[in-house]
Amino acid sequence: MLRIVTDGAADILPEWAGEYGIDTIPVNILFGEKSYLQGVELDNEGFYKLVDESKRIPKTSQPSPHQFVEFYRKIAQKGDTILSIHITAKLSGTYASAIAAAEELKGEFNVVPVDSASGSLGIGLMCREARKLERAGKSVDEIVSYLEKIKRNVRVILTLDTLEYAKMSGRVKTLQAALASLLNVKPIAILRDGDLNMAERVRTRKGSLDRVIEIAEEEYGRQAVYLAVVHARDAKSGQALLDQARSHFNHKETMLGELSISIAANLGPGTVGLILYPVE
Repeated sequence: MLRIVTDGAADILPEWAGEYGIDTIPVNILFGEKSYLQGVELDNEGFYKLVDESKRIPKTSQPSPHQFVEFYRKIAQKGDTILSIHITAKLSGTYASAIAAAEELKGEFNVVPVDSASGSLGIGLMCREARKLERAGKSVDEIVSYLEKIKRNVRVILTLDTLEYAKMSGRVKTLQAALASLLNVKPIAILRDGDLNMAERVRTRKGSLDRVIEIAEEEYGRQAVYLAVVHARDAKSGQALLDQARSHFNHKETMLGELSISIAANLGPGTVGLILYPVE
């Protein structure tokens, strides 16, 4: 049997876990001396409440190889193949942990780790497509080949509403220098080929949301895409961006999701953006 596993930096729409059989290994959320498993011991609203009360930004850490080993054993049976699709290795050690666990479990499971070179719903869409391909009769090798091809063309384009989280977290290294001297701007960051980089700085919230759409249009034109909007504790802005984006793209399907804690902890509430995933 093929098991599909991802991590807490992926965003999976609520119905997808059951419908497509996607299992998520949680990220560790560290508030001071206390550790929480994302989505198990701490949900999104509980996370924001703790931040509001403590006035501190938590640290996040990837699952350890040992946590992966225990998780794989929990969700799979001996002899199963586990396709383990994870956040870009350029931003997290999660993929490396999966590789270490795969090596340890040789002979028990066939674990196939994949670096998505992406994040958020970009990973979620890869997991969904992997299951669809498996149900269409494709082999694991064919599915991995598809993922390696498609990941170069998946884009995550985000605009931050506040700079405080990114400054305080220290985890988004590529944004630090750009953020150091900024006041009252709305930066736009693009995740491309595994790297998260500052693309532009826009003065107003509306201007930044408009520019997110323009950047995506410049790259995708009228290419058929799955079109997703993600937000961090700002469903109103997320829905408004999705409504606006629908008229700009040749979309096969649209969706709205909430950014996972592990990403929101580094970018902050009010972060909103587009994820575009080509239709093959």
